[in-house]
Amino acid sequence: MTYLKRWRRRVVRSVVLLALTAGVGWCLLPKPELYPEGMSWSRVVRDRHGEVLHVSGTADGRYRLKTALGNISPAMVRATMEKEDRWFRWHPGVNPVALVRAAWGVMTVRPAGGASTLSMQVARMRWKLETRGVGGKLVQMGRAVQLERHYSKDQILEAYFNLAPYGGNVEGVGAAALLWCGKDAAGLSEREAFALGVIPQSPATRHPGRPSDQARIAAAQARLLAGMSADEALRSDPLAATFTLVPPGEPPHQAPHFCRRRMIESTATEITTTLDLRMQQILERGIRDGLERTAEIGINNACAVLVHAPTREVLGYVGSGDYENRSIQGMVDGLRAKRAPGSALKPFVYGLAIEEGLIHPRSLLVDGPMRFGDYNPENFEGEFMGPVTAREALLRSRNIPAVALARRLSGDGLYGLMKRGGVRLDKPSSYYGLSIALGGAGVTPLELAGLYAALADDGVPGPLVMEPGTRPAAGGPPLLDEAARFLVLDMLTGGVDLGAEYGFSRADPTVAWKTGTSHGFRDAWAVGVKGDHVLLVWMGNFSGRGNNALVARRCAAPMLFDLFSRLQLPAMERTVPGTVRQVEVCALSGCLPGPHCPQKAGSWFVPGVSPIGMCELHRSILVDGTTGARVAWDDGRAGLRREVYEFWPPDLLELFRRAGLPRRELPTPESGTGGVDGLDPGEPPLILSPLANRLYLSGASSDPGGVLLKAKPTGGVARLYWFCDEAFLGSAGAAEGLPWEPVPGRRKIRVVDDHGRAASVEVTVGRE
Repeated sequence: MTYLKRWRRRVVRSVVLLALTAGVGWCLLPKPELYPEGMSWSRVVRDRHGEVLHVSGTADGRYRLKTALGNISPAMVRATMEKEDRWFRWHPGVNPVALVRAAWGVMTVRPAGGASTLSMQVARMRWKLETRGVGGKLVQMGRAVQLERHYSKDQILEAYFNLAPYGGNVEGVGAAALLWCGKDAAGLSEREAFALGVIPQSPATRHPGRPSDQARIAAAQARLLAGMSADEALRSDPLAATFTLVPPGEPPHQAPHFCRRRMIESTATEITTTLDLRMQQILERGIRDGLERTAEIGINNACAVLVHAPTREVLGYVGSGDYENRSIQGMVDGLRAKRAPGSALKPFVYGLAIEEGLIHPRSLLVDGPMRFGDYNPENFEGEFMGPVTAREALLRSRNIPAVALARRLSGDGLYGLMKRGGVRLDKPSSYYGLSIALGGAGVTPLELAGLYAALADDGVPGPLVMEPGTRPAAGGPPLLDEAARFLVLDMLTGGVDLGAEYGFSRADPTVAWKTGTSHGFRDAWAVGVKGDHVLLVWMGNFSGRGNNALVARRCAAPMLFDLFSRLQLPAMERTVPGTVRQVEVCALSGCLPGPHCPQKAGSWFVPGVSPIGMCELHRSILVDGTTGARVAWDDGRAGLRREVYEFWPPDLLELFRRAGLPRRELPTPESGTGGVDGLDPGEPPLILSPLANRLYLSGASSDPGGVLLKAKPTGGVARLYWFCDEAFLGSAGAAEGLPWEPVPGRRKIRVVDDHGRAASVEVTVGRE
């Protein structure tokens, strides 16, 4: 008995000592990192609705998405625990019952299942252990206990789902759900969960992407379901055991230019963007189809960006016609490249002119030959329309009126607007000069889209937004005031007849649009505003090679309207600002109609800002019915009648003639009427050359015959008479100039029109 008591005391002491040792060891176990040191994760880019746009591989060539346990389908958790470790919630990392069962199976050569718990599997994957031998198994169990000491069951289970192999180079249930099922782990169905749950046990032979492995996966599913309780609904599902995973295809790599940009700009693993995948795919298909049509004429590349103006959020971003096509340098992001915008900036010239009170939409502008110092712009077609309304000049993209307006703008004009609008201009304003109005300064498509987004919204400058809800606070005054923005968009809206004229018939009458063709036919642009959306299209070749087919209204505009048709964006009626009014004007002059104006039209204007006066173009005159001569006053003779004539200045009459639109000439004044009083209340001529108080050198003029005397008379004038001091120099037609050989000294140059109105300037003539 004494021996038995001593033995029992020794056993108790040993057990207590072992328990104390185990307890101390348990407490002293160091806390390890849950994941291997240096492990990298795949990065996911999503669209605004959570759809996956792009998933990247890791540094070690795996697809591995870090997924929180709360974002994993409960069915997946259940299937995994059913397959791998039913007692996971109850054991301390090692399941003693499973160990005994496994050991008995080895001794009896009758396998009774493995003893590895989920915690042990996490330990094996975490420390990359070799566990086929006894020593490796013991280390694995020790590491499992160490993990259980410092981490909760949920943390360990989450680590398992992030580390487990699911066939090929796919690790973790997040990547497996995306690549094998085309969805997030949270959306896995029971069938999908049980199909995925059997893969980690033998990932090398259960690859969902290989048809030869489908039977093995199905057999493993059947065995798993057979071991479940008979009352489980899934077990009685006749399709569950043979359910086959059908991978949706290659890993998603949508919107490659956009995703690459966002991954460079952000360090996050999960990147949510403003892009709309549906709209992105519509744009890509539309551009691909359009380029198939233009390939035969040498146009092989295009870009497009779609912006929601109120938020400045980018909804679609196509950087090239085909990202994979090396022959067109498809990997280059064309939306970030500086290009010459051609006429696409003209709306902002007109907007500034409206804001400064230089024009209203029906103001009459001159489209005719003009020289601005050493700058001699021409229209695209090399022809002139003569007098034209501001709206028509903008819609038809006339160069001369745009440059003339740009010259009259105060301050830094268009250059300043572009700088405030975020366009990077490396040179001073003087470098670009007036050519900036015709695309003389390069912009990126994104910069231009940003300017139009401001035009379509509140006018406040700011960058385009690619992450939801990140539009910065207002950073300064609007580029254009509310009235100017409204009037410019109204002037640009419609133009359906231009679509038919330019060879396409799908122009949307609700779209405000503008095109631009760069010098040398290197770039073709089209920008449209529909409702809250701005769509920009660029076409060309990334090499910069010119192509005569790159005329924007014949290639970029049709593509723009084709994309609008595919997108089906909602149109919105624009709210008329409180500062804008509708007024009836003379349809020809754009001024308030007088009693003799035959046609009237409505026009928007800004009270107190827009230049608007009474029409002096249409006047009633007396005509002798017998001679057809113009009479100064009613002297009671028989046959006098009143007729309405247009009193165009001679220079505009000449433009009408050149444009093939001659106007009815005024009757010749009757001779012997005792003067020209009462014939014309117009203004005296405006001397254009020479300029007042300038120095001219005798014999140094570049004009043949000396200095060219030239003036702009008012309507009804046929001839001008020139004088130097008191000496008569000669006469010339109202639209012509008169050569003058200057003589040194202080000279007074005077001009008198055939109605007796005079003007003069003083100049100094020096010796060469």
